[in-house]
Amino acid sequence: MIKGVMFDFSGTLFRAEPTETWLRAVITEAGYDLREDELTACAARLEEAGALPGGPPPRHVPEYLAELWKERDLSAERHRAAYTELAREAALPCPDLADALYDRTLTPAAWLPYPDTESTLRELRRREIPVAVVSNIGWDLRPVFRHHGVDDLIEQYLLSFEQGAKKPDPTIFQTACALLGVAPDEVVMVGDNHTADGGAATLGCIVHLVEHLPVDQRPAALTAVLDLLGPSTPEDALPQI
Repeated sequence: MIKGVMFDFSGTLFRAEPTETWLRAVITEAGYDLREDELTACAARLEEAGALPGGPPPRHVPEYLAELWKERDLSAERHRAAYTELAREAALPCPDLADALYDRTLTPAAWLPYPDTESTLRELRRREIPVAVVSNIGWDLRPVFRHHGVDDLIEQYLLSFEQGAKKPDPTIFQTACALLGVAPDEVVMVGDNHTADGGAATLGCIVHLVEHLPVDQRPAALTAVLDLLGPSTPEDALPQI
């Protein structure tokens, strides 16, 4: 019987805004005069570089960044350094844009909830199922949840840069289960990465994977998690006549 749920953040409950939208917002805020074709080309280079946290991964990580990239989720400083360096690899029209782009990703406006994020979390709360967010990340994502009105539906946040451990290390999942007060074999881990989120299976957790798709292409993947819990009340289990 499922008595607790752990959710990944990026690509599971929320999705980063598209790369071009991200760049356009920063360009507009900074007052840069960039032609439309230049903006589109720059966005393509940023996407190829993997410079958007929560966006497509880098097609190639430069050798000098390999170690930093590997450890990026273990501290705020390393996370910023890794992504700003990748942004600079994209031949930005102005070097200062690298930090401005990173700063944009720290704002709630840069993150969109999936259509069924709030409804799923509210149903879990109604059923008194405690929820933890377990994320490999280098910054505090709590303001995103507050901005979208769902922070009160999360019991615990386990963020890699705060925990000093990242998925798939079972330590972070074990800590989450302990804080929820639920045995691992009674917890489901919901995420979008087979390797990282699948690490919870080593503790006996159920792992439920969703696709990391744009928000308008994934309307109800989280709702399926509720099916794992069974009927919410005895009445729900009765056959409909």
